[in-house]
Amino acid sequence: MAVNTSLGSARQFMPYFVVTGALSMGYGSVFTLLAKFREKFGFSETELGFITAVGFFAGVLAQIGLSRFADKGHVALLVHCGVIVAIVSMLGMTVADQAWQFTAARFFLGAGTGATGPAIRRILITRDPANMGQNLGTMGAFDIFGFVLGPVAAGELAESFNLQAPFIFMAVLYTFIYLWVFRLDLTVSEVATTKTRIWELFRIRSLRSGLLAGAAFFTTIGVFETSWAVLLDDLGAGTRLIYFSISLFAVPMIPLAPFGGRVAHRRGPMRVMPVSIMGAVACMFVYGFVDFVWVLIAVSAAHAMFDAFTMPAGQLAVALSAPREQAAAAQGLYGALGLVIAGLAALATGSVYDAWGPEILFVGSSVVMVIALAGAVALGSELMGPPRNPPSESVTTGS
Repeated sequence: MAVNTSLGSARQFMPYFVVTGALSMGYGSVFTLLAKFREKFGFSETELGFITAVGFFAGVLAQIGLSRFADKGHVALLVHCGVIVAIVSMLGMTVADQAWQFTAARFFLGAGTGATGPAIRRILITRDPANMGQNLGTMGAFDIFGFVLGPVAAGELAESFNLQAPFIFMAVLYTFIYLWVFRLDLTVSEVATTKTRIWELFRIRSLRSGLLAGAAFFTTIGVFETSWAVLLDDLGAGTRLIYFSISLFAVPMIPLAPFGGRVAHRRGPMRVMPVSIMGAVACMFVYGFVDFVWVLIAVSAAHAMFDAFTMPAGQLAVALSAPREQAAAAQGLYGALGLVIAGLAALATGSVYDAWGPEILFVGSSVVMVIALAGAVALGSELMGPPRNPPSESVTTGS
């Protein structure tokens, strides 16, 4: 009965998942074309890292600056504006031929996605708190599904037509998604009436634990997404194999992320994340020392399975720790901090790869992940068991 209930809950949110999955397609399409950018425009690895990083930083600004407006009842405005901005970013990429132009377009894409994600997660958290883990995991699975389709579509369109074709396709798709948004019920309940600043959420010990675990997860995201296409290109892989490998990385996460969310909800997020993050650390370490493309791809598939548990568990840890009426602000804080970490990792990845190669890059990132995880475990005692109901009042006093 519980399984049927959770599946029914996921079905009622399906239209919202479609929006987030479509936005993720644009994000994924950029990463698979990085080697093409280097080949056609002569961009250095450092410039490629900067193009990647600025999208993360734009997401930070959007999530920190705008998520609290979702808590105040402006979910519809954020979702509509987020999709429109994403359309603008794709149109910009169709005419870009310089690094700064791609950087500007990536900024808009990150801002649009950053405005939309926390607003939709607030709907999931407040409308169906009993199935938070399942719903957050399913939304994450759709995000990953979009990330799977993005590289495939972008790679095929670029190979069959030209480098502008993927972005024209995404602009058209986003236009249809914008029409789809009008069908969604974007009203919210438990609207925040306080003027609590988002930074006050840091006072919650268990929420800080979730943020540190998220930092470990987003470190691997920033490093992997910036270096993977270049690493395989340097090992002689063709464009189709590169985007296939990125898609293959995401495939295990599609069925496993909802399951990972259920497990985290049932057992407690901090019982799940230490295992899944250490599995990802082991995979990251291996990337720096293997020269065989198909072995790397096989390891990345295992890496994806671990991330399928970490991703929803981190979002759930924050959702369970934060006051309900500040759900979007807490999710925005989690996403923003994660994007800061991913952006810094992406920015550093190009330079480290250029100067010292993949060995130092992946060993160093593994060490950073272990340190962040250790802090999360030290602060996460309240998240070790089955979750209690999250508080409904706002943070106005110490926690």
